[in-house]
Amino acid sequence: MTKRWAAWRGQRSVASIALGLAAVIAFAVAYQWVKPPPPRHIAVATGRADGAYYRFAEQYRARLAREGIDLDIRETSGSVENIALLKDPRSGIDVAFVQGGTGGAAATDSLWSLASLYFEPLWVFTPAAGAPADLRELRGRRLAVGPEGSGTREVALKLLAAQGIDNRAARLTPLTGGDAVRALRQREVDAVFLIAAPGSPAITEMLGKPGFALLSFPRADAYTKRFPFLTKLVLPAGALSLEKDMPPRDTVLLAPAATLAVRGDFHPALVDLVLSVAESIHGQGGLFEEARQFPSPDHLEFPLMSEAQRYHKSGPPFLARYLPFWAATLVDRMKVLLVPLLVFVPLVRLVPGIIDWRIKSKITRRYRDVVEVDQELAGGPSPAQCGALLARLDRIEADVRALRVPLSYSDAYYNLQVHLELVRRHVEETQQAGTAPAAHPLDQDPS
Repeated sequence: MTKRWAAWRGQRSVASIALGLAAVIAFAVAYQWVKPPPPRHIAVATGRADGAYYRFAEQYRARLAREGIDLDIRETSGSVENIALLKDPRSGIDVAFVQGGTGGAAATDSLWSLASLYFEPLWVFTPAAGAPADLRELRGRRLAVGPEGSGTREVALKLLAAQGIDNRAARLTPLTGGDAVRALRQREVDAVFLIAAPGSPAITEMLGKPGFALLSFPRADAYTKRFPFLTKLVLPAGALSLEKDMPPRDTVLLAPAATLAVRGDFHPALVDLVLSVAESIHGQGGLFEEARQFPSPDHLEFPLMSEAQRYHKSGPPFLARYLPFWAATLVDRMKVLLVPLLVFVPLVRLVPGIIDWRIKSKITRRYRDVVEVDQELAGGPSPAQCGALLARLDRIEADVRALRVPLSYSDAYYNLQVHLELVRRHVEETQQAGTAPAAHPLDQDPS
């Protein structure tokens, strides 16, 4: 029996090894579908170092560093250049701040949006004396519209073109920011176009200076119909300073939205992380934004990335709410390996049962052979037929002794041998007597 037990254990070992090899192969195949880990280094294109994009990028860098992501900030001339860098896979730029209204001409399937972040009002300042009431009155004047590649210039040229004003109907200069403000104060230009947050130094300086006026857009509704990337905003009187009454009257402004754009190969795990950072930075609201209005899936020019769409609809993934970024990412990447586990864990539990079933079926089969001999014995065989039955019993006994069964089946195994011996004895008695028995030996008590 020790040899039989060892043989049975050997069968289980062979089955376990085969199952283990199959599991290794299955995991190796499944691993081919495991997503690559997110990069630890990404680059963002912003704008001028004194601009809002650059300042926000520094906040993003500090928060991403807590999750082990190194953010490289690239200073650029503005949104138009940022889009060009995103389109160029050799630039190394992964994400960029893009101003609404600058991406229409560069629309491509390779660029996607993550969210809009906040409104960026367009401010048009002129000398108070003879201040224009509408953009149409800027024909023939000297206009500071920002440098080539900037979002300000792109939007300013679109609005001026709608009035029939181009570089032949006005003198356009590339000044922006503080340089444009100084030029206006020194009367070197007649109007300054700025796209900036209300609290930016240039805006605060111009609103606080006597002798200068902020242009209001009385036809704002028409502009927003013509240019869907624009939103009509109202700056209430005194909103910037009640003490100084800045501005002195309600002013209607037009505003594109600042957005985050990425290439199509931006890692999906980073989408959730970047948007959660954006929510912490831009979700508090502002002068023109309601709390939790941004980041938003609206006010976009490029299509919304599918992962970003899911985030805006359902928030961060379940794991990201309770685990650090890298732990949540690892679990999410490895979930495909659950498929082999779901298949092989039940199989591992079934292997002992399958082997036990095979052993039990072998014993049952021999029992059936013994019962068949017993049934033939009940028919009153002749001495010659009894000899054939004894030969069959010899073969059955040889098969029984060759069985390899575990100790847990010892009772069934030895009961089979006992009943086989009872039938053999009765066949021999029948052969000697030459008559059939009155009762079947399997009905007797083996004890």
